[in-house]
Amino acid sequence: MEIEICCGSIQSAANAKAAGAKRIELCQNLNEGGTTPSYAAIKHCVEELHLDVFVLVRPRPGNFVYNELEIRTMEEDVRICKQLGVAGIVVGFLHEDGSIDTALTRRFTELAAPVPVTFHRAFDRCKDWKKSLEEVIHCGCRRVLTSGCQPTAMEGKETLKALVQLAGDRITILAGSGVRPDNVRELVTYTGVREVHGSCKVQTKGGYDETCAEEVVALLKNASTITR
Repeated sequence: MEIEICCGSIQSAANAKAAGAKRIELCQNLNEGGTTPSYAAIKHCVEELHLDVFVLVRPRPGNFVYNELEIRTMEEDVRICKQLGVAGIVVGFLHEDGSIDTALTRRFTELAAPVPVTFHRAFDRCKDWKKSLEEVIHCGCRRVLTSGCQPTAMEGKETLKALVQLAGDRITILAGSGVRPDNVRELVTYTGVREVHGSCKVQTKGGYDETCAEEVVALLKNASTITR
């Protein structure tokens, strides 16, 4: 099992590292669905924490239809992320009608290469997940982060199972949203996913969410006991 911890700050990343995590998705503004983190935060996680860092490249909250100014900014983000030595890029592009923007997706997979690209949960807003999966594969993405087109992965487990079967070895289905220590075994056993994504976050005394080392330890431990 591969476990990816979603971290909205360098402190969350440090907590994940202390708990034994090897791979993170780094972003900021998690309460708004996530946006691109600072370059200093990326650099710290790569060079000081020595984590496999997958960076969310998203210039703003809201939908996944971007104008040319936003796209150029995202392209520069990708270039800088590559220079900083990240392990992966996370993006997602849709048309107004809810279909995959294949031209933009392919444009970014080519720009990111050889760094692998994950198509994020914009996928869950697609109107046709079967068609969308094929399009994401053909665009060169290596993973798709999805909750099975439902609010949480457990609610979407039927679709996740179907996605795993349809994807085969062509792309990795990364199950995310609501993945916790107490449900990861059931989710993985039922769906057959080989990678899961969880934030393991708790609310701090300051009133904001932070990745909790104890939750990460429990998630990693429970995932490690899964047998197929």
